[in-house]
Amino acid sequence: MNTITAAITAVGAYVPEFVLSNQVLETMIDTNDEWITTRTGIKERRILKEKGAGTSFLAIKAAQNLIEKSGIDPKEIDLVLLATATPDMPVASTGVFVATQIGAVNAFAYDLQAACSSFLYGMSTAAAYIQSGRYKKVLLIGADKMSSIIDYTDRATCIIFGDGAGAVLFEPNHEGLGVQDEILRSDGIGREYLKIDAGGSILPASKETVENGLHTVFQDGKTVFKYAVSGMADVSEKIMQRNNLTHDDVNWLIAHQANKRIIDATADRMGLDENKVLVNIHRYGNTTSGTLPLLLSDYEDKLKKGDNLIFASFGGGFTWGSIYLKWAYDKQR
Repeated sequence: MNTITAAITAVGAYVPEFVLSNQVLETMIDTNDEWITTRTGIKERRILKEKGAGTSFLAIKAAQNLIEKSGIDPKEIDLVLLATATPDMPVASTGVFVATQIGAVNAFAYDLQAACSSFLYGMSTAAAYIQSGRYKKVLLIGADKMSSIIDYTDRATCIIFGDGAGAVLFEPNHEGLGVQDEILRSDGIGREYLKIDAGGSILPASKETVENGLHTVFQDGKTVFKYAVSGMADVSEKIMQRNNLTHDDVNWLIAHQANKRIIDATADRMGLDENKVLVNIHRYGNTTSGTLPLLLSDYEDKLKKGDNLIFASFGGGFTWGSIYLKWAYDKQR
């Protein structure tokens, strides 16, 4: 085929060593393992404890894992996209630092922020660059140090989030594999339901904002859950219909790992059996931009060339969407 499609040709991942289990959380806040597991599906999450280490640390580790596994020369990378909601610092792009640290000296780089949909939106961006014919290798990293913005006295949020990162390499494909279609959506109605009040241009950091605890995540759980269930399920079902896919045609659902009940509702709407739904939320919690690539890394052995994958995500703002992708390789290639 002469048409260029954008295919994932390699994956990598990294999660910190420290495990924050439900049992440990029981000693910190008024909660218990059964309550957390029943409502979220989470058993443990990873926390980055290294002093002075931020999101870039996670991203670099994930990228290095991909580079080591694939054997790619970092100098051949044209672009590094860092999907994240927790950059190292304001203004200075975290992705630029990551690119330099991994030796991608010929690449340009920048950050992409769309809350929990950042990696999904990044897939669309990476695919567009590849399909333009101008770029041959785009490294997309999803990384978040959510522990840096969580209040560990707030049981509504601290049970959900963890730290982690994953990376994928996009390259041109001429076999019709890779990204096939996408449906991306957003709605500003979500601005007040999942946010950090202070630290931005509306309410800059001050002694008062710190003392009042306005620099950590606030989430209206019930409202976000309602919108996430309908949003993810709607676009996932629609992308199947638009591409004439039945539940038999879909090999895997790659869904954002925010809540097991949201994942199950999306799969039900798509008519998928449980064995077609990739899940690791019990191990990592919600790593925000890291969930989708971490799934690909954990289940890389199961993915076969030509498999039909449906990606789905939902994030603050609100942002959500679905991408239909044909897997481009067998791991033993």
